[in-house]
Amino acid sequence: MDNALTRFVRALAFTVLALVGGVMALIFMVSTAIAVGILYVIAKVRGRPFGVKAYWHQRSATPGPFPGVRPDVIDVEVREVR
Repeated sequence: MDNALTRFVRALAFTVLALVGGVMALIFMVSTAIAVGILYVIAKVRGRPFGVKAYWHQRSATPGPFPGVRPDVIDVEVREVR
């Protein structure tokens, strides 16, 4: 009887954790869909295209991650400070 009760409690705990995980995943998917919808509406209001290709084209048009850095610098000397 103890073994059956222990197995039942374990199965119940597993089921509850699975349901909680499923609800969390559903909340994450809904919030992501809302965020993408908001970004879509903002892009349409501004008159810009919304998509990966447009984003990639916009990012590749910028000169680099650090716009203040000269492009002819290819080497940096490193010294230890003690």
